[in-house]
Amino acid sequence: MRGPHNLWRLIRTLATMERTGAIGVVLEAMDAPPRLRFAARVMGWPFKWLGLRGDPTLPPATRAITALGPAYVKFGQILSTRPDIVGAELAQQLTMLQDRLPPFATATAKRIVADELEIDVDVTFSEFSEPVAAASIAQVHRARLAATGQEVAVKVLRPGIERAFRKDIDAFHLAAWLIEAIVPFSRRLRPSDVVAHFEGVVDGELDLRLEAASAAEFAANTADDAGMTVPRPNWSLSGRQVMTLDWAEGIGLADLPALDAAGHDRVALGSRVLALFLSHALRDGFFHADMHQGNLKVAASGDLVFYDFGIMGRLDEYTRRVYAEILIGFIRRDYRRVAEVHFEAGYVPADRDIDEFARALRVVGEPIFGMDATGISMARLLAYLFEVTERFGMQTRTELILLQRTMVVVEGVARTLDPHINIWKVARPVVEAYITRNVGPMALARDLGRAARVVARFGPRLPAMVEAALIRQSGPARPPARATHPVWWVLLGAGLALAGLGAGVVLVELL
Repeated sequence: MRGPHNLWRLIRTLATMERTGAIGVVLEAMDAPPRLRFAARVMGWPFKWLGLRGDPTLPPATRAITALGPAYVKFGQILSTRPDIVGAELAQQLTMLQDRLPPFATATAKRIVADELEIDVDVTFSEFSEPVAAASIAQVHRARLAATGQEVAVKVLRPGIERAFRKDIDAFHLAAWLIEAIVPFSRRLRPSDVVAHFEGVVDGELDLRLEAASAAEFAANTADDAGMTVPRPNWSLSGRQVMTLDWAEGIGLADLPALDAAGHDRVALGSRVLALFLSHALRDGFFHADMHQGNLKVAASGDLVFYDFGIMGRLDEYTRRVYAEILIGFIRRDYRRVAEVHFEAGYVPADRDIDEFARALRVVGEPIFGMDATGISMARLLAYLFEVTERFGMQTRTELILLQRTMVVVEGVARTLDPHINIWKVARPVVEAYITRNVGPMALARDLGRAARVVARFGPRLPAMVEAALIRQSGPARPPARATHPVWWVLLGAGLALAGLGAGVVLVELL
């Protein structure tokens, strides 16, 4: 489907971005060269009248994205997790991007549920409400199981949403290809990789069985965590287009007057939100990566209720240890150790000066620790840290970027609940507890035990493997095989390279 027919969609997109004023905001956030900004405005202005007007009460970028439809809304939400691409300020704006779409008919939802699960909806459910929430990909209904009387939430994909997303994703791929071809500097941001990442995320969200699996894993990991609840999926009533979860009632974290009226301790809630996030990221390596107020509520019991498991983050065990050592190093203001951790992990090339790097880290940490408790920000620390490590040659690590973006959101939620929260005071016991269990003699003994088990599994094969390795070492060295290519392939490649170079020179002159 990727072809010239997608050009109309791209023209409509550019026209909408120009009409809403978003094009200037986006290019400035991405630090685009002035010539590119000028060229975009010149190309967009003649088509401005074709653009969608959008909601004038919204900021330009969110106004344009919301007007363009579900795929663009979801793409904006995913980009909010990549401040390394769109800039910190625009990423923060995009975190507030909300799905502003009307619900589809309940009768249609029932038909989808009946077809997907092969059931009679009116027999399986004694109650099935009108939509209680509608988003870009799906909407939610409150229902009651006829057999047990249990209340459940039934999430149903929008009809035709997969085809609609495929159409827009094809246009995104074309746009990424054009951007990389016309604007060489953009390749460092890897537009094609960003679109491929978005496509992977959407593929997961368009199959509600995968979201149900995330909910089940998150619930299992946090089953013993005090002060939180995760609705569990009902697998017998879930499929690709339908997901059924336990119903969990609560007050939204954004509704501060209601929280106060219900007698909830907002200071304790703020600390708990932050501590739980850090615990999940470090202990489990699997964390909720979209912890804004809309996905968190407070039950009557005082427990935090987590919703929407479409965007989850995952950290491998080694990365968790590195992250924890970096955090504890900053908390203790041991910048030399923070520098050593970066070099040991291979985040910073070994040919860089470790003392210079430690000095740069001190520049990051000291101003933050000189602030009042209300100004200390772990998210700001991580943002500054990424700036420094990038200058010293560290490659972008998507999993850490997602962690930092989630940290920004979590801090915002915590400060909304308690404006005077001391981030480091809350974080320190969580990080130190993880360090105690996972860095030091206990961790070494556990790692050696795991290594021994791996070796034991290969025990019967070890003699033969050693013998084969020794034979290879003692045998004569063989010259590497030389690949042969037909002459016409070489000539074709040279011709394409020359054509590409000529087109590049022309584009540079035009820009």
